[in-house]
Amino acid sequence: MADQLSKAEEFDKKAEKKLSGWGLFGSKYEDAADLFDKAANSFKLAKSWDRAGATYLKLANCHLKLESKHEAAQAYVDAAHCYKKTKINEAVSCLDSAVNLFCDIGRLSMAARYLKEIAELYESEQNIEQAVVYYEKSADFFQNEEVQTSANQCKQKVAQFAAQLEQYQKSIEIYEEIARQSLNNNLLKYGVKGHLLNAGICQLCKGDVVAINNALERYQELDPTFSGTREYRLLADIAAAIDEEDVGKFTDVVKEFDSMTPLDSWKTTLLLRVKEKLKAKELEEDDLT
Repeated sequence: MADQLSKAEEFDKKAEKKLSGWGLFGSKYEDAADLFDKAANSFKLAKSWDRAGATYLKLANCHLKLESKHEAAQAYVDAAHCYKKTKINEAVSCLDSAVNLFCDIGRLSMAARYLKEIAELYESEQNIEQAVVYYEKSADFFQNEEVQTSANQCKQKVAQFAAQLEQYQKSIEIYEEIARQSLNNNLLKYGVKGHLLNAGICQLCKGDVVAINNALERYQELDPTFSGTREYRLLADIAAAIDEEDVGKFTDVVKEFDSMTPLDSWKTTLLLRVKEKLKAKELEEDDLT
């Protein structure tokens, strides 16, 4: 490790010397870039992540002087991957710079990929609002490049977080849109009932029985096979339990579904919200009688 560190410092020193010395404009930056690249690799091997990140930024600068935007963008990505281990904000800033350069040179699918990575970094830091902003941007870019599967993954993240933040209508619209698009795609068709289930659970959270039943009719029209699924049955039975204000029935219905198809934490959290509202209603009724 110490050996790699001294190697890195040596390469870095030589690169700085190249930049401050005389020489043909182009060759001076090319030579320095080569040395900064070696220095950054050695810093990485020494697990000196901050210094590796800083050196990749110097490398990006050399590539920009040489007007090699693609190489500069890649250096920013490499810097970000070093900073990811120590300074999330620095990593985000480097990926943002990379995205701007990839946009400049028309590499939009690369821009989409790194916008998604920024979103994931914000998500890992529990910064949900910023994560949503970047997942939305990423989804737009993937959609423009017609990479539908990746676009849908990002949209689902937005819908998931919107529901967590109680923005149920936004979530419903996204899940319904993905379901509609997926029906026309043989590879994505199998996921339709899952998207409609998610949209339906968000409808349940809004607590409007008429709206829930209207939505179930709409989903049947959208996908005639849906009414034969356990997902449809779950939503219809919960809607009936809400209408009858029957917490026991609600619990039994959810338990039965969960025993055959385990519910993930997102669905469980939302269904608990529905149950709490139902309990509160039941208590209200008891108080009135």
